[in-house]
Amino acid sequence: MNFCSHCGSDDIRLVVPDGDNRVRHVCGHCGSIHYSNPKIVTGCLPVWDDKVLLARRSIKPRQGFWNVPGGYMENGETVEEGARREVREEVLAEVEITGLHAIFSIPHINQVYMHFIGQLPAPDAFGSGEESLEVRLFSEAEIPWQEIAFTSSVYTLENYFADRKQGKPQLHIGQMEYKRS
Repeated sequence: MNFCSHCGSDDIRLVVPDGDNRVRHVCGHCGSIHYSNPKIVTGCLPVWDDKVLLARRSIKPRQGFWNVPGGYMENGETVEEGARREVREEVLAEVEITGLHAIFSIPHINQVYMHFIGQLPAPDAFGSGEESLEVRLFSEAEIPWQEIAFTSSVYTLENYFADRKQGKPQLHIGQMEYKRS
């Protein structure tokens, strides 16, 4: 942080404010404390029958790889609204959200993923949005596992298919472990 967003001063210090227990950016001029919190990534796995809808990314990062439609939550929307919006943007589909499926934390990059399951209205009610090169329904056997863009998508897909086999949807909570080399 180079400047205080409250007063514009460049006197920004990293200190533990009184009553706090973490280092924060604090303005030495006006005393404003600037908190930095994790970003919420919301998404939805669209489902039709025994297949799931994935999008091949047309944008970085991981351009050309497949993922569960998702993205950063916007101000003023609920996580469900954000998930539906991401599905509309990436795969040009409307879904009926049937439940929260996975919460996946990636602490080293300050992100929390919330993936829902959503029912497609028809087997052909989708298309490629601006952020997608291709969109396709996959059965479990057809999933291109080596071409899945993100660990959060792998986590969601693996748990979705495990739940289907057991006939019991449930909420999965996990995290990515960061290994320094």
